[in-house]
Amino acid sequence: MYSLKISGTVVNPAPQTMQVAIQDIDAKATRDAQGLLHRDRVATKRKITLTFGALTVAECSKILDSVKAEFFSVEYLDPVDGQVRSGTFYVGDRTAPVYSFVGSLPVWKGLSFDLIEQ
Repeated sequence: MYSLKISGTVVNPAPQTMQVAIQDIDAKATRDAQGLLHRDRVATKRKITLTFGALTVAECSKILDSVKAEFFSVEYLDPVDGQVRSGTFYVGDRTAPVYSFVGSLPVWKGLSFDLIEQ
């Protein structure tokens, strides 16, 4: 069974949605007089966008804690080769909207962030 892992730990609860973007990284890209693009592609990287459903305060905190390091390992299902792939990533902006307040504790819904390959 497939599980998303950050720093070797299964992300639990699992994200509600996961999108994998395949990004070409160019050192330089220019167009000539005929409008043709000339590019110097240096790498192809992944950006994984995660969105979570309703989370308790503890669950939200645990997930955000797992991505607080400058860089960390991520194991994910890669759409290109259909295999579990591992890489070093960092996190982009993190958004955690409050869905509702149950008693005195909020319930988070829609926690989202991007994991960007180094």
